[in-house]
Amino acid sequence: MTDANQDFQSCEDFLAWAEARNPGEHEFHQALCEIAHSVWPLLDDTPAYRDSRILERLSEPERIVRFRVVWEDDNGAVQINRGWRVQFSSAIGPYKGGLRFSSQVSTSVFKFLALEQTLKNALTGLPLGSAKGGADFDPHGRSDSEIMRFCQAFMTELCRHIGPATDIAAGDIGVGPREIGYLFGQYKRIRNRFDGALTGKGLAFGGAPLRAEATGYGLVHFACIMAHAADNTLEDRRVAISGAGNVALHAAERATAYGAKVVALSDSRGALLCDDGFDAEAIGRLKTLKLDDHGALADAADGAGLRWCENGSPWQGEFDVALPCATQNEIDAGTADTIVAAGAFMLAEGANMPCTPDAIARLREAGLLYAPGKAANAGGVAVSGFEMRQNSAFARTDRDTLDEQLKDVMAHIHDMCLEHAGQDNDYVTGASRAGFRKVADAMLAQGLV
Repeated sequence: MTDANQDFQSCEDFLAWAEARNPGEHEFHQALCEIAHSVWPLLDDTPAYRDSRILERLSEPERIVRFRVVWEDDNGAVQINRGWRVQFSSAIGPYKGGLRFSSQVSTSVFKFLALEQTLKNALTGLPLGSAKGGADFDPHGRSDSEIMRFCQAFMTELCRHIGPATDIAAGDIGVGPREIGYLFGQYKRIRNRFDGALTGKGLAFGGAPLRAEATGYGLVHFACIMAHAADNTLEDRRVAISGAGNVALHAAERATAYGAKVVALSDSRGALLCDDGFDAEAIGRLKTLKLDDHGALADAADGAGLRWCENGSPWQGEFDVALPCATQNEIDAGTADTIVAAGAFMLAEGANMPCTPDAIARLREAGLLYAPGKAANAGGVAVSGFEMRQNSAFARTDRDTLDEQLKDVMAHIHDMCLEHAGQDNDYVTGASRAGFRKVADAMLAQGLV
């Protein structure tokens, strides 16, 4: 292992050191590898970054909190889960990032998410640091009462570590408006404060009108801008989307409003296909089914154009645009080949790191427009920033104004990506370099902290 006090002669030396320092954390190393390769030339261009060991410091979270969550299920049995909060960087603002409830989480997953969040938040232009957290609790199949009791037990510990000027949490996979409501209620009860410690709140208690839609809408705004920059369009294009949660369904809604034809959605059981494209009414029904009633996507197949494919993939048939909105590493090299063969000209990530490195290489070789999640799915945290501003000012902004502000943020992120992308207009390189430079300059200005 290379000594941490020695200057790394290559990016590979640095990554070997980081991997040895964080053994078994495969997701975190994957995210760090992409960023390190993208920003390594900046260390030569700006010697102060290397002298102050900015990349090494940025590979280490400022704080990781892990805690026990004990609660009681409906049968009176005691349940024990693990909770996390990874407070990664406060260089440009208070920690900010979502909470994920899933049986598939780990320290590595939360570190990768928080690292990506660091650059994502920097790209928005808002004064937001980065964090991520959650628990190995799966809300699927649990009653509302069980979810409430779990959220209250989880927040009893988390409330020690968050606040409107310290760390602002939000939703993610498994944490929607219901969970945010329960979490906020417990936070308010314990802290005796009504403040903006969480975003994604209901409209009745300080939420922003567009927050639920923001990540999906922002993704499609970014895809439209990226297509236009390449003299292309989303209008009349066939769009395949993985996932059927908050991000996927709102991406489908916005893409349809832009004149695209969404032909596929999916969940862990299979794919729901519509050759002629889901219309606005069908998407509305799906939102009610999945987001309000927490139902199964298979139940939406009605024989009138919507067909369910058990264990099927959303990446079948022909389509022009791929929007992976499910989870990390859902697209491997083989799936990327399928997407290329389907005739796609663009893939924009709605999920965080849904493509493996081999998949990204295949997409690049095929010449697809490719937008990484740290740029394309930043709309959610952008509108969370607007909600924070609204809470601190005791003000309210209307939906249309927020949507225009969201478009402006996504356009700004797109411009930042291209400005730093180099001659080949590589959005991965551009996003990583633009976000890294902003955080690095703030770290330099604040000294060795």
